[in-house]
Amino acid sequence: MDDAGLRRFVETNLHQQVTAWNLPALTLAALYFHPDMDVARAQWGVARAGKVKAGERPNPTLSVAPGYNTTSAMASPWLMVASLDVPIETAGKRGYRIAQATHLSEAARLNLATVAWQVRSRVRSRLLELFAATRTEETLRRQEAAQAEVVKLLKVQLDAGAVSAFEVTQAQIAFRNASLSLNEIQRQRAEVRVALADALGVPVRALDGVTISFAGLDRQPGVNLALAEVRRQALLGRGDIMGALSDYAASQSALQLEIAKQYPDVHLGPGYEYDQGDSKWSLGLSVQLPAFNQNQGGIAEARARREEAAARFTALQARVVAVIDRALAGYEAALRKAATADALLADQRKQRQTAQRLFEAGETARLALAAAELEVFTTELSRLDAVVKAQQALGALEDAVQRPLDPPAATVVVPEKNPRSENARTTK
Repeated sequence: MDDAGLRRFVETNLHQQVTAWNLPALTLAALYFHPDMDVARAQWGVARAGKVKAGERPNPTLSVAPGYNTTSAMASPWLMVASLDVPIETAGKRGYRIAQATHLSEAARLNLATVAWQVRSRVRSRLLELFAATRTEETLRRQEAAQAEVVKLLKVQLDAGAVSAFEVTQAQIAFRNASLSLNEIQRQRAEVRVALADALGVPVRALDGVTISFAGLDRQPGVNLALAEVRRQALLGRGDIMGALSDYAASQSALQLEIAKQYPDVHLGPGYEYDQGDSKWSLGLSVQLPAFNQNQGGIAEARARREEAAARFTALQARVVAVIDRALAGYEAALRKAATADALLADQRKQRQTAQRLFEAGETARLALAAAELEVFTTELSRLDAVVKAQQALGALEDAVQRPLDPPAATVVVPEKNPRSENARTTK
């Protein structure tokens, strides 16, 4: 993560120095390192090479057939026949091939954007999980300390005969459960850290000493979008939908190419013959006669593939609409839950303040204040879970649209060339 090329790449795109690795900076790091981006770029490179191949014109063929007449008494018994076969494509076949390759190249380019969004989505999910584990661990540490204080106070009261041993045992069980929960979340945090490194495309040791920022994930999201607007953004901007349209356009060009193949190509055959001292010139013309078939099979197959491409596009569009409806419904429900959790936490904190004032006034025992603090910690965990659920719902909605929604200006430009290779060339 301290690679000089990565730093230049991130700071050039963010227009600022990196002091802490937040979601935009980590997204750029993933676009810089993750091998999925290399695969998508390589696939696009193959598709671009297909455009070059589609534009090639067929080469002429030269045939040479020397001979020798052993039964002739003429001055020169040698014979030489040379001919050229110059193919000439008709009916615009080359143009249709280029159009098909161009649409396939565009589909591969759009796939690069889709893969980049998938990389970003994984980074956001893993970062959100790390945020949840980190904040939960912090709260559980305070809860464990407060539970230990409750056990200590109950033991004092047990010695004074004010409480029973059963109550002390119950408090000790709660303390051990808090310790177990803390150990479990520490394990989860270590696993999520590995998962975050994998989402970035780096080994986990690369995160050692790296300051990670959870800015933007530690609050309830405030994006309010109408269903129609979300649908419009998705159907006009998703890379896979635009790629499916390019695939359909490629299938249309393929059909046009098969239709054009009904018209045979022309082969010009200029030739020269040296026949025992005589020079003879010829000009041949050959055309394949469409006597037995007019490429009906190729046309039928291309038409069926075009229908298949249309069906795939329609099915993808229907899936996207369903995903958007489900994601938006889940997002709105998660926001309502988060708002309720905020209100409950505010009430619990007021209760703790009341218990604090009563304790300072000598009207209640320290045990009551500790119990109020435990209630606050429990509510904080519930509120954290609600915020994480709301952020996950926002992530699902962003995945449906395939663009950032909170903040909407956080779009990252996808590097079409390998930034590591560009930096390597720059530093040489």
